[in-house]
Amino acid sequence: MTNFSPSRPISTDDVPAWDWEIDVAVIGFGSAGACAAIGARAAGADVHIFEVASGSGGTSAMAGGDIYLGGNGGTPVQRANGFEDQTDDFYQYMLLAGGDDADPDRTRIYADAALDHYDWLVEQGVTYRMTHLPGKVQAPGTGDCLIWSGNEDAWPYREEAKPCPRGHLPEVVGEMGGRYLVDTLAASAEEKGCVVHYDARALTLITNADRTVAGIVVRIDGAPRFVRAQKGVILCAGGFVLNEDMMRQYAPQTTKLAADALSGGHDDGSGIRMGIGVGAAAIHMEELFLTLPIYPPASHVKGILVNEAGQRFTNEDAYPGRVAVHCTRQPGKQIFLLVDDEIFEQPTEFSRIEIAAVGETWDEVESEIGVPEGSLVNTVRIHNQFAAKGEDPLFHKTEKWLKPLDKPPFAALACHMGEAFYPYFTLGGLRTRPSGEVLTVDGEVVQGLYAAGRTACGLPRSGENYSSGMSLGDCTFFGRMAGGAAAARSADGA
Repeated sequence: MTNFSPSRPISTDDVPAWDWEIDVAVIGFGSAGACAAIGARAAGADVHIFEVASGSGGTSAMAGGDIYLGGNGGTPVQRANGFEDQTDDFYQYMLLAGGDDADPDRTRIYADAALDHYDWLVEQGVTYRMTHLPGKVQAPGTGDCLIWSGNEDAWPYREEAKPCPRGHLPEVVGEMGGRYLVDTLAASAEEKGCVVHYDARALTLITNADRTVAGIVVRIDGAPRFVRAQKGVILCAGGFVLNEDMMRQYAPQTTKLAADALSGGHDDGSGIRMGIGVGAAAIHMEELFLTLPIYPPASHVKGILVNEAGQRFTNEDAYPGRVAVHCTRQPGKQIFLLVDDEIFEQPTEFSRIEIAAVGETWDEVESEIGVPEGSLVNTVRIHNQFAAKGEDPLFHKTEKWLKPLDKPPFAALACHMGEAFYPYFTLGGLRTRPSGEVLTVDGEVVQGLYAAGRTACGLPRSGENYSSGMSLGDCTFFGRMAGGAAAARSADGA
């Protein structure tokens, strides 16, 4: 049998012989897969990891490396820098960050155990400096740890939960911390006795007559290999951002954007398709992590964003992910960031934000960018009128980021979709319990199947409310839980 498809499981009756008979098979060796393997191995399971690439990494290795942590009075880094983070504040913020369909049980488990998770990460070898970077920063590469990585201090979140910085970056200087994080976790998994197979592509699941997942087919050296996983298969194969058909079906808003998908190169949706193929439900498939890096420089947060009608539409001090989602909801593709001479700095090269117009008056800028006559001028007039009083009644920007745009020359910076840098990856995936057990549409467990990371829909399920560090927090923490749950399952499904 050679015609394998992720969407079509095969029966154990079609297995010619088992190449491996093990306890737990983990598909994917990014942060979720590494933590799932460590969790299963800690519970005594015989664990094999199958990774399609020639080394560990996945999309996690392309991230900044920050993990969203707090609660229980604060992590050691938070406390060392004078921040007290109560669990209820952490929990409430995470609920808001999860959006309208936030999972309260999953969120409560994470909030209660996040401090222990910090300690666990340190035990695996991840190092953190006891330092804090104030203000608006993203992946600074300085080796410092604690940052404001979300909407904590922005409206409406600041009114629901006490603000606190919770992004914890590992101690890495001059590069993205995600690579270091995955390398550290992968080394820990191998040191604990997990067996790793590289250049091993998962092809499809294997099921018993009762639809229980019994194993998986993988391709190694051009040939199918049949793996019997007596306790469970854990899918940690990433999202579907590189699958054009799935993206058109579930997230057509990306047609406005340039091809800036964030992926380690293998987010083809195969893990999600395998789950669907055995009856699993996929949820929130339309949701994306999407961001627009209007900062650094931080001074540009004091500017205002307008659409091609010359109208403002969001509070610019929010996390760039929230800002970007609101950008995609505007008519057309043109978005402008308005700044004056006092706050202007050259945008970073990677942002691809260009200067669209410069003028001595806002009338000149308005005319040059071609928005409706009077629209931009009126928008700036209203903004300046209230900003001078430290107020923003329309969008509730925090006072420290308010400033009248009244120092010429003035400029409009082009943040146009399809031109500026709007990186994105998918948040939707298989529906699971916090334990990683995959669920059907009816809420029944697909026996023998688990999922974590972006193959599952976990804590982050709302692009509008996302905070940096939520995805890696979800991958690492719930990857551990999935591994432990799979290892605890008996071969007969009990």
